[in-house]
Amino acid sequence: MKKQNRYWLAIASAFGVNGLFFGGWASRIPAVADRFDMSHAQLGGFLLLLSLGAMLFFPTTGALVSRFGARPVTLISYGALAVALTLLGLAPSLPLLAIALFLFGAAIGAMDVSMNAWGSEVEQKFGKIWMPSFHAIWSMGAGFGAVTGFVALSLNASYGQHFFLIAVLPMAFVYLGMKVKWRARPKQAPKRGPAFMIPKGAVFFAGIFALCAGLGEGVIADWSAIYLIEVLSSEERLAPMGIAVFSVAMVFMRLMGGVLIKRLGLEKAALYSGIAALAGASCVVFLGTTLGAMVGFVLLGFGYASGFPIAVLRAGQDPDMPPAQAIAGVATLGYGGTLLGPPLIGFLTTATDLRTAFGLLVVLAILAISVSSKVGLPRSAETKMA
Repeated sequence: MKKQNRYWLAIASAFGVNGLFFGGWASRIPAVADRFDMSHAQLGGFLLLLSLGAMLFFPTTGALVSRFGARPVTLISYGALAVALTLLGLAPSLPLLAIALFLFGAAIGAMDVSMNAWGSEVEQKFGKIWMPSFHAIWSMGAGFGAVTGFVALSLNASYGQHFFLIAVLPMAFVYLGMKVKWRARPKQAPKRGPAFMIPKGAVFFAGIFALCAGLGEGVIADWSAIYLIEVLSSEERLAPMGIAVFSVAMVFMRLMGGVLIKRLGLEKAALYSGIAALAGASCVVFLGTTLGAMVGFVLLGFGYASGFPIAVLRAGQDPDMPPAQAIAGVATLGYGGTLLGPPLIGFLTTATDLRTAFGLLVVLAILAISVSSKVGLPRSAETKMA
């Protein structure tokens, strides 16, 4: 195996298991809500704890990556994530569930920043556009996690049993996958500078673009099953398939992402992504059928697929910010959006119904289209990547 392919496999292992954990969790959210008899607003509040855990650890992780390197931080974050998912399944009361959700969010957020920083390092070393493929593997993992939810429901397995198996079974495979020597580090942040740097200029707009995609992705991940059951009266066993088809679409588009970004450039790739997201959101909100929603989820998958890869690619190539801090900045906006979208929908349902709350997806797509022209790479970076 070529050296560069071995590094690709190592980082892809990290992305895949991160997606697996998130997809497995998302597929069982209705079961968790049902066990503790939560209203939509209560569920939104608990999901906010997960979001807070992640967002609090984004800047800290960026500083740790700059100091210790991306690979060791990724490995430690993965171990913490496996423990946190197990605790989620074991939590017997609402207070303990709240603590477990916060820890799960912190671990998944820390791993998100570190594995993206590692991916950016490898991209720059080998002169490749691999970030879309890494995120394709994440989507593949999330889709597989959703399918395990379908299987677990079909077998009448509890979500505690489901989460434990997801946490334990892939552990040896993933650690072996990430077992490579990697000493390269991103540029060091100023010693006396802040751990978190607010994105500026084009990086800020890239972060807003990622925010739009991330918010929408989080909504689909955590609410699509509930939307299908409650709004469209779909069969319960079909509910996890919403995120499954969404993830398959994201995998397909992200596998094509490197080629499309090279051919179109970041600006046009971002524009077409926004248009696909707008079409998909319109199908989900306005068609009112299970089939229409499934088509919408596919289009949304196409639209959201490049959101975070584009933002991370732009941040990692920025000439004015250290890569780890720039990536942490767009992660706070983009991946933070993935985590904030679900509680936001929960809170919106206190003032309106769930279908109307999903209209947020339409608004986000329009905003993504409006900022797409601001996310291009510097000319020197575009030339290097061509």
